[in-house]
Amino acid sequence: MARTVVISGGGTGIGFAVAETFASEGDQVVLLGRRQSKLAEAAEKILGAAYFSADLTDPYATRAAVDFISQQYGAVDVIVHSAGGNGVLETPVEHADPLEAIAHDWSLNFRLNTLTAVLLTEGLKEHLVDGAGRVLFITSIAAFRGSGRVPYGAAKAALHPYAVRLAQELGPRRITVNAVAPGLIDETPFFGQPMTEERLKLRVEETATGRVGVPSDVAKTLRFLASEDASHITAQVIQVNGGVASSR
Repeated sequence: MARTVVISGGGTGIGFAVAETFASEGDQVVLLGRRQSKLAEAAEKILGAAYFSADLTDPYATRAAVDFISQQYGAVDVIVHSAGGNGVLETPVEHADPLEAIAHDWSLNFRLNTLTAVLLTEGLKEHLVDGAGRVLFITSIAAFRGSGRVPYGAAKAALHPYAVRLAQELGPRRITVNAVAPGLIDETPFFGQPMTEERLKLRVEETATGRVGVPSDVAKTLRFLASEDASHITAQVIQVNGGVASSR
């Protein structure tokens, strides 16, 4: 039986790969994101996909997305949170005081990566199917490491305790909640400019598998966590990074 699968950030990168994976099994996928043109392009490539453009950092825009989904589909089987991004890639903003720049950096990352997931979840959780609902967050290896972009890592890390609390809340309804934390994923626009060969080589050497990840690595893990086979797995953070030591 076809499920309704809502995917934030479903127009590009990992989110698009997730949408393709669920749609290939006959599920009805609903793509959410800020850029309507990207969503439309993605929906054209996925037979039967629907989409709704909304800034999920805005409570009113999120409410509009929730209303669209509930009116069109009623119940929701799976929510996948792929929306987000590294705030440093946003358009630079001039600040008069360095502390203002820091406040903007941290606030932007939490809005993009934490608030989007929390608002959409809180809006849709009453529509989740009892006994089979799934909530899935995509976080990052950066949530475990003290290196790199700290505001981004902190924003992703904030989703982990939220997922645990949500699993406890929704557990009596037999709804599971889990997170997947990828390492470096190739073939996505997330990292901006292409990596230098030297940096990419170093990242590959960190892995036990001798390669960086691809979007399907994450998508297939999420597909499993959304399956009946994973019905007793909840409140977990699954790292998909080829064996990279998360504390390095």
